[in-house]
Amino acid sequence: MTSENLVEIKGLNFSYGERSILKGIDMTMAHGKVIAIMGGSGSGKTTLLRLIGGAVRPSSGYVKVAGKVVHELKRDELFLMRRKMSMLFQFGALFTDLSVFDNVAFQMREHTDLPESMIRDLVLMKLHAVGLRGAHDLMPAQLSGGMARRVALARSIALDPLLIMYDEPFTGLDPISLTVIGNLIRRLTDALGMTSIVVTHDVQESLKIVDQVYFISDGVIAAHGTPDEVRGSVAPFVHQFVHGEEDGPVSFHYPANAYARDLKLEESFA
Repeated sequence: MTSENLVEIKGLNFSYGERSILKGIDMTMAHGKVIAIMGGSGSGKTTLLRLIGGAVRPSSGYVKVAGKVVHELKRDELFLMRRKMSMLFQFGALFTDLSVFDNVAFQMREHTDLPESMIRDLVLMKLHAVGLRGAHDLMPAQLSGGMARRVALARSIALDPLLIMYDEPFTGLDPISLTVIGNLIRRLTDALGMTSIVVTHDVQESLKIVDQVYFISDGVIAAHGTPDEVRGSVAPFVHQFVHGEEDGPVSFHYPANAYARDLKLEESFA
């Protein structure tokens, strides 16, 4: 792995039983960059995040993070590696019985020996970075969807990770909150020098903030490039996905017999 890459994925295959999900995936993700992973539902995007985090093991090939093959790490080594990673789940996944402050402080209290006075300063710093220092006493039930996502983002940077993975961070957000979250991902990535991997269906917002895009279709990399290259792609799947067209390689109709034939079959049973 070259020193500029934090994540390297080579020849990665993964299956659930007989069902093949990922087929020979190759990717590189550089330090300090925002990388989007896009594709249709069920294409293996979230599974890829699980492989990077070591939650599942590949059938073959490997994922390297900071030069180490993830699936070869022993249990203690994997936990140490995960200390350098963070995850922002689709709907934030805040602890509902903890305040905003305590949600962000949780990892610091769990994984460090920092004094409470320092934890307080660090939590307020993280919340200030996402614009919610004044909301530190609120409970999750008192937050809007966009605010909850921002608190989750503050929690995800609590231990200054090298890598953050975002699983559909824009889902369910209004246009203002969506733009705020997108800009925060970009600014925090630049300010902290970390690598951000964003799994998303929101093409237009993502293309504003990312450096590289990987499209996955049928378990393989269908396209890869910069936002400008993706916008101008004539590859049928990429063009359909970027422009949200109803029909193309991803068909509107589920495979079926000819419509006229099915109607005739129905008549024969009448």
